[in-house]
Amino acid sequence: MFVYPKKYDVIVVGAGHAGVEAALAAARIGCQTLLLTINADTIGQMSCNPAIGGLAKGHLAREIDALGGQIGKAADMAGLQFRMLNTKKGPAVWAPRAQCDKKAYQFRLKWVCESEPNLDVKQGQSSRILHKDGVAFGVETTLEVQYLGRVVVVTTGTFLRGLMHVGLNQQSGGRAGETAAMDLSRSLREVGLKLGRLKTGTPPRLVRRSIDFSKTELQLGDEPVPYFSFWKDDLFHVEHSTPKPMMADMTRGKYPKGSILERISGQLPCYITFTTDKTARIIRQNLHKSPMYAGVIKGIGPRYCPSIEDKTVKFPEKVRHQIFLEPEGIETDEIYVNGFSTSLPFEVQVELVRTIIGCEQAEIMRPAYAVEYDFAFPTQLHPSLETKTCRNLFLAGQINGTSGYEEAGAQGLMAGINAARRVQGLESLILRRDQAYIGVLIDDLITKGTKEPYRMFTSRAEYRLLLRQDNADLRLSRIGHEIGLLSDRHYYTFLTKEEAINNEINRLSSTYYSSLSLAKILSRPETVYNDLPNRNERLSVDVIQQVEIAVKYAGYIERQEVEVDKFKTLESKVIPEAFDFSTVPSLRLEARQKLGQIRPATIGQAARISGVSPADVSILMVWLRRYGGAKQKAAASDSSVDCDACEEIPDE
Repeated sequence: MFVYPKKYDVIVVGAGHAGVEAALAAARIGCQTLLLTINADTIGQMSCNPAIGGLAKGHLAREIDALGGQIGKAADMAGLQFRMLNTKKGPAVWAPRAQCDKKAYQFRLKWVCESEPNLDVKQGQSSRILHKDGVAFGVETTLEVQYLGRVVVVTTGTFLRGLMHVGLNQQSGGRAGETAAMDLSRSLREVGLKLGRLKTGTPPRLVRRSIDFSKTELQLGDEPVPYFSFWKDDLFHVEHSTPKPMMADMTRGKYPKGSILERISGQLPCYITFTTDKTARIIRQNLHKSPMYAGVIKGIGPRYCPSIEDKTVKFPEKVRHQIFLEPEGIETDEIYVNGFSTSLPFEVQVELVRTIIGCEQAEIMRPAYAVEYDFAFPTQLHPSLETKTCRNLFLAGQINGTSGYEEAGAQGLMAGINAARRVQGLESLILRRDQAYIGVLIDDLITKGTKEPYRMFTSRAEYRLLLRQDNADLRLSRIGHEIGLLSDRHYYTFLTKEEAINNEINRLSSTYYSSLSLAKILSRPETVYNDLPNRNERLSVDVIQQVEIAVKYAGYIERQEVEVDKFKTLESKVIPEAFDFSTVPSLRLEARQKLGQIRPATIGQAARISGVSPADVSILMVWLRRYGGAKQKAAASDSSVDCDACEEIPDE
């Protein structure tokens, strides 16, 4: 056994989106950090669709960026098409999305990790969590190398006992062409964690030149580009912090220097097409060959990203299903078939693909497959993402039952922050449901748990009008700076923007035109800021957007802020760690069991547990008041005894 001579503050296992954000966060806060991965060539690899953002996921990506994370900048530099979704609806559900160059995105994250001063990147497959007396202190690899650290963050994605399925053919692996982590699950069970089994899948990749795009519908990107990052100066002035661009700037500064958009002088299109009735007929004829329908796959798949088999079986009335043909990069001929995930045998996939309009002669470069993997039930976690069974052991990403790069990155960021704060002896950072989608995500996981891959939606956030993607910096950048993750330069940019927004809102409220304030005029549905008389021509587009939303939706925003105040009241009522829920006789049995299992930290969290009714919460609050009163009486009694005893001691 070889013990590596350098001892780390934080060790991160796995280098997907969760691992990268966790490692960078811990290192940037000031901890000596190790990022340990099975394959150093796949840091930040996009295993499925090379896209960032989308409905609610775009909110998460922008929140990560606002706090000082990396995912937004990487998407902006590697994106080949950008769109803002849902713009025909209200601003609460607008969502940015970027189709990325898969390899450019991965290489950028790899380079960022390798360039971080406090971060060491090493290749090795973790086989065991080192722990003693319920405290983690390092990891051991399959090469019998031990790395010691004060805190361990596990972000293994789909690699825990990963098993890939193509028809009835099975191969061990966490991703096509890569080995699975076969021993780590046993170690996680040793520290007391209960594991389950989930399933996800991916569609085939097609050869571009074999597709007839003339039969499809063109889908173009938005201009101006709806970037993810709030720190656009970093994007457009990156000579000091990124590799040199491969070609000269042909766009005269329109796109970030060194970005994919600059290299190709614009955005690439995607394409929309459809399945046919023949697609459904072939699927029904071959369902017995599907490992999912043959009972071979035991893990539960994602409800909101179903396979084409699931779509056909569960929605038999639909004549066709929409498919998106999306490029995987500017230097590859691969096309991602979005909406066509399957685990049917390869020969059936060939037949199926050629029933898609425009793909009649298409060639498959990589077959589709499903993958099963172990995950830890997330109700075993504290809000900090530290496990309840083992101190100094944090979990983040798909190991907690989530699906998607953005959900993984958000958890990784918070786990990295809290791991660093544990090392520094500081309290954990816990984002509330009214502060961020990240808060909603983590609270849902640890309070409600999940039995299927969890996907974020705007409908999961009860305060979504306050938690918009456009104001993530206004909500979170102050927090990012306070914890030491967001730089002074970025914080100054945020303060300048915040001041400009507040000043303009105040000016509009106090400036009148024809007996109406400019704010009143702007609140009209048909009026936009540029229609106003006496408008400020110097304001940026971002500031104008915030002013318009704040004025137009003022009544709705105020109403949600009142609801937030009520929510904070329940969240402020802390449940003592030592409180025994079994001592509350009036609670229903289910509520008592759920409360005892999850051990909520506050009354608010208790109220969100499935199976705990409002009546249970009321009873619990009564008993907590009695518990608090009893504790006070006991303390007073102890104090009285001490004083009496002192009085009985005669003076010397």
